[in-house]
Amino acid sequence: MNKDLIAPCGMNCGLCLHYLRADNKCPGCSSGRKVNGGCIKCAIKLCKERKGEYCFNCGKFPCDRLKRMDKRYQEKYEMSEIANLIAIRENGMELFLKQEEEKWVNSDGTYCVHDKKRYK
Repeated sequence: MNKDLIAPCGMNCGLCLHYLRADNKCPGCSSGRKVNGGCIKCAIKLCKERKGEYCFNCGKFPCDRLKRMDKRYQEKYEMSEIANLIAIRENGMELFLKQEEEKWVNSDGTYCVHDKKRYK
């Protein structure tokens, strides 16, 4: 797992279908990801209230927008951006990345939260 693949919202882009797929691979939200030639317009990524790299650096953490996205990800993909951000804030990025590696990667590849397949 790579720190550069952790989006401001707490999404681990290393588990995303768009990052893991072989063709037209997305470099991750924090990389300046482009859609149709233009930078993606993610309201969470572009939020001006955040005072640091991640949403936990905001006085409104977790905001309503993040809560809605987190609820959707918990229901559909069995993961939580808010839980990720809390783990990073409380335990540091290094431990978070180690735990993510242990949780999502094995000899069959990296588990994709979106299509529930493994990618080498």
